[in-house]
Amino acid sequence: MYFKLWTFFNIALFLFSIIYIWLIRPHESSWVVVSQFLAQAAILLFFININMYFIFLVIRKTSLRNVKIRLAKFSRQMMKFHIPIALLGTTIIIGHAGINLKEFGPVLGYTHLKLVSGYLSFLLLVIALYAGNLRHVKASGFRRKFHLISAMIFFVMFLLHMFIWI
Repeated sequence: MYFKLWTFFNIALFLFSIIYIWLIRPHESSWVVVSQFLAQAAILLFFININMYFIFLVIRKTSLRNVKIRLAKFSRQMMKFHIPIALLGTTIIIGHAGINLKEFGPVLGYTHLKLVSGYLSFLLLVIALYAGNLRHVKASGFRRKFHLISAMIFFVMFLLHMFIWI
C-alpha cells in the first residue's frame, strides 16, 4: 500500500515539476531555458537518490520475503551509483545556480526570496554531501541518521525553492 502511494507521489511530483518548469514558467532567454533543463535533470537525479531511503524502508517493513529479496538485489546495484549520481546532480546544480545568478541576480536582486532559497538549498545539499562522505568513510548509526536527516531537509528545501514564484 505505502509503496504504491510513494510511487504515485514520486511520479506526480516529477510530472508536476515538468509542467511547472516548462509550461508555467517558460522564459525567453536561452540561458534560462538551459538553466531550467539543468534543474529538471538535477531533480530527476536527486529523486533517484532520495528514493533509496524508501526502498530500504520497504525492505525493513515488508513481511513479503520475495519483495525483500528483489528490493535488496535492486538496492545493492543502485548503491553503486548513489555517490556518482549525487556528484553529477551537484555539478548540474552548480551550473543551474551560476546561470540563474547571472540572469536573475541583477534583475531581481541577489536577496530575492527565490535566490535566497537557492542559497539555502545549496548549503543543505553541501551538508548532505558532507554527511554522506562521513558515512562512506566510516558507517555508524549517527552518521546514517545525519545523512538521512540532512538529505530529507535538503529535499524539502529544494521543493520549496522550486515552487517559489519569481
